[in-house]
Amino acid sequence: MMWEVDESTDLWADAPAARGSHGDNERFVTGELTSDDLDVERSLRPQRLDDYCGQDHIKQSLKILIEAAQSRGESLDHVIFSGPPGLGKTTLATVVANEMGAQIKTTSGPAIARTGDLAAILTNLQPGDVLFIDEIHRLNRQVEEILYPAMEDFSLDIVIGKGPAARSIRLDIPHFTLVGATTRSGMLTGPLRDRFGISFRLDYYGIEDLADIVCRSAAILGVEIDRESAKEVASRSRGTPRLANRLLKRVRDYAQVKGEGSIELGIAQEAMAFFEIDELGLDWMDIRILETLCKTFRGRAVGLSTLASATGEDANTLEDVYEPYLLQCGLIVRTPQGRMATPAAFEHLGMEPAAR
Repeated sequence: MMWEVDESTDLWADAPAARGSHGDNERFVTGELTSDDLDVERSLRPQRLDDYCGQDHIKQSLKILIEAAQSRGESLDHVIFSGPPGLGKTTLATVVANEMGAQIKTTSGPAIARTGDLAAILTNLQPGDVLFIDEIHRLNRQVEEILYPAMEDFSLDIVIGKGPAARSIRLDIPHFTLVGATTRSGMLTGPLRDRFGISFRLDYYGIEDLADIVCRSAAILGVEIDRESAKEVASRSRGTPRLANRLLKRVRDYAQVKGEGSIELGIAQEAMAFFEIDELGLDWMDIRILETLCKTFRGRAVGLSTLASATGEDANTLEDVYEPYLLQCGLIVRTPQGRMATPAAFEHLGMEPAAR
């Protein structure tokens, strides 16, 4: 297999820049990384396992695995993190590198367009380095084939020349740890998934863990906040640390203009009402979807295209962006006839359930 390396390509481009996002980036409650997050994203991220809040089982497992690898003087086995966006997969990759005392090189699946790009990345690694590939399920299949021997045998097979004069050589590369992150683990190919010795799935965070994150971030940002206010922000964060930090910054802005700078429970509630985020973390579009199902169609099953026309939103955006959290909250259900509002949706809107 022949490849060419384009030295002008930025191989270490930040993963979020190469990753597409769904829906409107201006939504406060989206789990996708937005431009507003980038200014303080790195400063708010914990650098060590002891500073990492939540995901206790994963933290304890990583501590044992890292300590065992260090005691043997070896690199950590390849790790894959899966789960919805905003739960800390990239942060955990950085924490793993810091705990191992290694350098981390960051890229993303869509950014590695050719086999030569991956070859250049792998041959520039130092012994013990951590290579982090975000959205690894979006790797090109030809690139993925090059990754297999690198993960298993720490080598690259290169074909030099063409035709009868072509010959194959094998290059040894330093032992490294590949850390992959994916929001769609089902899209990983079987051969790639099997080559990861360690696999973790990140779950949504509880309110107490999110409150700890909010308090920690507020201290870094220099904002005073009490525990009740932190829990108020956490309860509207959809179980996602990224969203909790984003809401904290918006509440901070509101408190700075409308209050005295410090965040108290009343200010936090006023800020959430001002930004149209209710006690379940639903925004105006989520409420519009529920009102369409409950009021306009009176609880009857509605097809996706019909619901999209009634709300003025794209059908794919409804299905990929808005529906997952509404389904998770038990506010809507999918049926063979279409989408239906549940009794919990009527209760949330303060309406009497429609007669079936």
